[in-house]
Parts: sequence; structure tokens; C-alpha cells
Amino acid sequence: MKKIAKTNAARLLDAAGIQYELIPYEVDENDLGAGHVADLLGENVDQVFKTLVLQGDKTGHLVCVIPGAEEVDLKKAAKVSGNKKVDLIPMKELLATTGYIRGGCSPVGMKKPFPTYIDETCILFDYIFVSAGVRGMQFKINPQALTEFVEAEVVDLIAEKTE
Repeated sequence: MKKIAKTNAARLLDAAGIQYELIPYEVDENDLGAGHVADLLGENVDQVFKTLVLQGDKTGHLVCVIPGAEEVDLKKAAKVSGNKKVDLIPMKELLATTGYIRGGCSPVGMKKPFPTYIDETCILFDYIFVSAGVRGMQFKINPQALTEFVEAEVVDLIAEKTE
């Protein structure tokens, strides 16, 4: 059995005494999407959450954690974060802002704490998956433990599906 290298995010959870499991998966550089990760893990895509970093016009950066197959509703994200308008940050700013790269952005252990919002569907599950801070590694974690650790608000963030 190959030992799994701990990520900085994992060390932070360890230090806080938070239970989690590190789940490795094979990275496909051509498909970093949460849907693909869910397929590789053999898990429900609704439980594989992606971490998005946005910029608000009033409050600066914020983090939204939403189910992998969904899109963030920018109006809802703006409203809950006290902004008039929010947008995803440009990909080229992700590493400098968070310390993470696309496909490995974790809500745990960013360079500095940002206001964090987790979609309310997380409470439907005993555990969810979020990036452990590197491509190819996910945390399997209780959503309430994650929410408390990153001091997130649990809110409705999902864009309504349009047919």
C-alpha cells in the first residue's frame, strides 16, 4: 500500500482534530471537472463539490463551494456576500490569490481566509468530497465539520437550470 502524502490542507485538519479521509484519484489534465472526478471516485456528482473563487465589487474575494454538476448563481453569491456584483476571478489569478491551482483548489488552507459559502445541498449528505489542495486528491469529509472549520455559511448558491 503506497503511503499518501499529506497536503498542507490535510495537516490543518489534523491540527484541528477534524476527521476526514484522503482519497487519491488519477488526474486527467484534459478534464479537471468535478463530474469527471466523481466518475473516477465512483461517487455521486452531487457529493463532489468544487471550490470557486470570486471577486465581489464591495467585499473583495470570496469562496463558493458547490456541487460539481452545478453552476454558481452569481446574483445569489453577490447577495449573500454583501456585494452588488460578483464574478469568478481570472484563472491566472487563482494561484497568487489562494496558493492553489485549477483542479486543486481547496476551501481549506488558502493563503488567507476569505468569506466562504457552501451550498445548502451539502447538508443532505453524511460526507462530501472537496479538493485536498492538489490535483489527484480529495477530502471525504463531513460537511458540518468542513463548514465549521472554514467558518462557512451554508446558503443557496445554485443557479436554476434553464431548459
